[in-house]
Amino acid sequence: MEASRTLILATHNQGKVKELREPLARFGFHVESLPEDFPDIAETGTTFEENALIKARAVAERLHLPAVADDSGLEVDALGGAPGVYSARYSRDWPLLEGESTDARNNRKLLASLEGVPEEKRTARFRCCMALVYPSSLKDAPADLVATGAWEGRIACAPSGENGFGYDPLFFDPELGRTAAELSREEKMARSHRGRALARLLEELEKRRG
Repeated sequence: MEASRTLILATHNQGKVKELREPLARFGFHVESLPEDFPDIAETGTTFEENALIKARAVAERLHLPAVADDSGLEVDALGGAPGVYSARYSRDWPLLEGESTDARNNRKLLASLEGVPEEKRTARFRCCMALVYPSSLKDAPADLVATGAWEGRIACAPSGENGFGYDPLFFDPELGRTAAELSREEKMARSHRGRALARLLEELEKRRG
């Protein structure tokens, strides 16, 4: 095994760190989360790939360490691919109801936007782009790696399930016959856009190692 070197995952979410720590250890990386005082990174890109690279580069250059970042969201065909890169802030122009979370408000707007759209035309997908970037200060730094993954499904007419977050209660997987919020963490990782993007990133790292 290669000598261990620190890799920063551009998140404060320890669950994500735990998920990536073991697979990336095979390539000599010790995965750590962002420092608590790391400044917010403006996601100014118009695609998931641009935003993933923006975040990874910002972390790699500031901390002088390789960094992995991802950007993901929901694309709904009947809405022309919206909310897309704006998934997290899709409903920011809508008022929050009393006791309502931002996720619930996003879901409320999505259902309203699809009102009257028949089930067969509510096709959608979660898409994720994951980027690995090395600091420019590193001599002979490897080229950036970018990997994508998608999870096909459709938007249900009402939320269902208590697991997950975001649009999971509305994202229905036809093969499993359940929403993402009705899946266990293991089932979701095996199907998800993020899991598929990670698998492809690991494949590219394996090719580099030869």
